[in-house]
This record gives sequence, structure tokens and C-alpha cells, in this order.
Amino acid sequence: MITFTLPATPPFDFAPQLRFLTGFRPTAGQQRVDDSTLTKALRADGRTFAVRLAAADSGDGLRCDLWFEGDAPSDEVVATVRRQITSWLSLDDDLTEFYEIGRRDPDFTPVIDRLYGYHQAKFPTPLENAVWAILSQRTALPVAAKEKQALTEAFDNVLTVDGVTHRAFPDVEQLASLAPGRIAELVGNMRKGQYLSGTVRAWLDLDEDHLRTAPYEEAKDTLLSLPGIGPWSATFILIRGFGRTDEVPSEKQLITAASRVYGRRLTAADVRKLGEPYGRWSGYWAHYLRVGA
Repeated sequence: MITFTLPATPPFDFAPQLRFLTGFRPTAGQQRVDDSTLTKALRADGRTFAVRLAAADSGDGLRCDLWFEGDAPSDEVVATVRRQITSWLSLDDDLTEFYEIGRRDPDFTPVIDRLYGYHQAKFPTPLENAVWAILSQRTALPVAAKEKQALTEAFDNVLTVDGVTHRAFPDVEQLASLAPGRIAELVGNMRKGQYLSGTVRAWLDLDEDHLRTAPYEEAKDTLLSLPGIGPWSATFILIRGFGRTDEVPSEKQLITAASRVYGRRLTAADVRKLGEPYGRWSGYWAHYLRVGA
């Protein structure tokens, strides 16, 4: 085991991330939240690691204990793990401008107060987000969760920490190694199997770093070219996988949350209008509404 500290841009509070992840259905059962710590397995550089995260003593970041089997990872591999955790928990997000805009919105200010210091907890990787987007289409969430678990259990990405077994979601190379028929068999759906197979194979050639920084519409068009990814899924992956918060997703749960916060029944058009002043933070505003309403 090795230990290091991950800095976070203040204000940062790990507690609301733990609360959110405790109830986050897409990754339920794939992490352990215990008091003030989170333990999870992940894949990096073709290896399985387990991380235990807790608030750093300084309060402006996270302490990370990293477990592994075999040889100690190189500095480059540890750097890859650090980048993955930093992206997953949005540790680099500077919320100053978002909060300044939100404080001018009196109905939204109480949401900021409740979640102050919460950095968006995304999917651990954009690929995992894309897989969930396909699995959850026209499907009850418990069913989609079982399908995702079947994909996870197809590989022996397991580490045991303090007597508890942790299993990592497979990386793109592992998923791409599965025949389309095998994926369909695992998820119990031929159409989803075909979509997943096509997407993970295309993902092998994607430049994730470019998608994080490319013009928004260009990044969205790239995702729309993937099998099974439509406009809603592309926006979902950009926000919850890549942290691109330029757009407000159109979803019933958001409309319900916004109606509760703003004290009146809203339409999808009303929600988009309310999000306009937030500009590039509109997706963050929408996420705060979902989490804090």
C-alpha cells in the first residue's frame, strides 16, 4: 500500500460527495462508504487497484491509500490513478464563478448553502458513464444495475481490503475483448449488446483528453456518432463523464427538482430558461438541483 494526498480546489467538502455516492444507483455495490471514508476498486494501466479516500487533515483535498497486488506501480501509473480520482470527484473544479451566479438567484441560494463545497461526483470514467447510458435506456434502474453488474463480474478485477472484496468495473480493452454475442448474453438484450459492442470498440480510438477540451458541439457530435448514443445520452456523458457542464439535460427528474426549488410547476422550456444565466455552469446548476432539491 502507498499513501498520497490529492489537492482539491477550495471550497471543497467531501461529506456531500459521500452522501451522494451512497445513493448513486449506477455504482451501487461497487464502492463502500464507511463513516467518513470511501473504498473502491478501479482499473488503471491494465491493473486493478483499490483506493480508500478520506478528507485530508488540511480540509482542502483527500488522503488516498492505494492497494495493489504484485510489483509496486511506477510513478507514471500512480499519476494515472491520481488523474482518474481527480476527474471522478471533480477535485479541480473552481466553483467560485458558479457560486457568484447562484447567489444572484434567490431561489437557488438555499441549494448552494446545503451543498456548499460539493464538487460534482461523476462516473469513475466516461466509458462507464457511456455503458450506463446505453444500459439504462427504456429500462428500470434496478434492471440496468443488474446488467452492469453482469458486465463487471465477467472479469476478475478483484482486490480484498480489510477482509472486504472490491471489484473494479472493466476497462475498455477488457470490454472490447468480449464478442458482441457474449455482451448480449451478459446483459440479456441483443440490441443493447450490439450497441455496447460497437461503442466500446469505437472507444478504443477515442481521445478522451481531446473530448474534455474540444469545442462543446464537436465533442457532442463525436459521442453522437457512437452506436446507441442519442442527444440525451451525449449530454449526460459530457456532464457526468467528462465534466462538460455547458448544457442543461432534458429529464423529468430535473424538471421535478427545479419545480420544487423554484416553487412552481415548470416545463422543460422553463428549466432551460432558468439555466441560461449560468452559462457554462448550467449543467452544474442542474446537477445541484437534482442533488440538493
